[in-house]
Amino acid sequence: MTSAADTAPATPAAKRDRTHYLYIAVIVAVALGIAVGLAAPDFAVELKPIGTGFVNLIKMMIAPIIFCTIVLGIGSVRKAAKVGAVGGIALVYFLVMSLVALGIGLIVGNILEPGTGLAITDAVRETGHAQVDAEAKSTTDFLLGIIPTTIVSAFTGGEVLQALLIALLAGFALQAMGSAGQPILRGIEHIQRLVFRILAMIMWAAPIGAFGAIAAVTGSAGLDALKSLAVLMLGFYVTCVLFVFIVLGALLRIVSGLNILTLFKYLGREFLLILSTSSSESALPRLIAKMEHLGVSKPVVGITVPTGYSFNLDGTMIYMTMASLFIADAMGTPMGIGEQIPLLLFLLVASKGAAGVTGAGLATLAGGLQSHKPALVDGIGLIVGIDRFMSEARALTNFAGNAVATVLIGTWTKEIDKERVNEVLAGRLPFDEKTLLDDGHGGGGAASADDAEVPQQIAGGEKELAKA
Repeated sequence: MTSAADTAPATPAAKRDRTHYLYIAVIVAVALGIAVGLAAPDFAVELKPIGTGFVNLIKMMIAPIIFCTIVLGIGSVRKAAKVGAVGGIALVYFLVMSLVALGIGLIVGNILEPGTGLAITDAVRETGHAQVDAEAKSTTDFLLGIIPTTIVSAFTGGEVLQALLIALLAGFALQAMGSAGQPILRGIEHIQRLVFRILAMIMWAAPIGAFGAIAAVTGSAGLDALKSLAVLMLGFYVTCVLFVFIVLGALLRIVSGLNILTLFKYLGREFLLILSTSSSESALPRLIAKMEHLGVSKPVVGITVPTGYSFNLDGTMIYMTMASLFIADAMGTPMGIGEQIPLLLFLLVASKGAAGVTGAGLATLAGGLQSHKPALVDGIGLIVGIDRFMSEARALTNFAGNAVATVLIGTWTKEIDKERVNEVLAGRLPFDEKTLLDDGHGGGGAASADDAEVPQQIAGGEKELAKA
């Protein structure tokens, strides 16, 4: 009896330990990266390709994961109206929260006035104008860019919304095919398992990627940039914290009855991954897997998470607001409310599609100012040095906003299994770090009735093929 009692818990403990060590290694790698960046900045900057390579490894998995998740979610639901309702609610919520984030940034930025007293040099002007040369899409280009050149290019171009469009078309097509499409759904389900297993393997390179990314950031910016612009940075960080824990926390508690700290504890490894890579996209595939494991239905997760990464950028909205006010103050031309609101509404539109990629926020800000108020472009060079550090908070806030949005939309559409949510957040149903998938869980709420039929439909389709 002694040996049986000892051996029973041995296997799960070993699995827990392995992934636990991985993320401890990430924390150690971040600390080492900061130390190397401060001690040997020139050498540290040369390490940037290591961090970039790791993020690129994860980004190459995003399109196939989005495709599989959405096709399985939509293809397994009999009523297309359900998917349309989820998408409509999601877009309205994203717009409202973007306006709330802009409003909060506007209030804090006007109270702090962090740019007052700074001087603009010729070097700063040149740096600012150089940012405008970065890709900044107009609204028309952005909308046309959603349509891929070919079906295959949607997976090779790295555009999240292109993959989302193809996945939606494929999902609705399979839905219309009925039982004839079930063998295809079964095949996509196997592909999804493969893709998530590859992602789990890539995650073991996280410590190396984190070391290279943080070392390069610390080495390129150093402490001087932090000291000179500490007011703006601290103001931005505080604003993001207030938005996440007061606005999002209150919404989550009122609508879903959940504590935001409990949800963030469940997503702790994803937050650490974003902190070390400075990109919220690095955690997108894991957020999809974890939200499904939590008990939110596949259609809600498949539509809300990828769409939110382009349309629900709360951290970017706050950044745009405070950076614009900071630059205007630093230029000695502070804007009145009558000038601030049109500029920020313009940036609200311009920022759509600037997903959580490092540097995208700065390029979008530069392009927006160039189009709306060109005189302010000279001041963009002031924030180039600290943009990467602000990108950390930007990415973390964007990620937190999308995680909360998924739970809220799941609750509003009754596509969430509340009992499962409580079990998962209490730690009684641990997330499988090896496969990143749950085989056979219902998916929650009202969706469970439709989703429960999927295995039977697939089995029926396979039997018909076997007879044939």
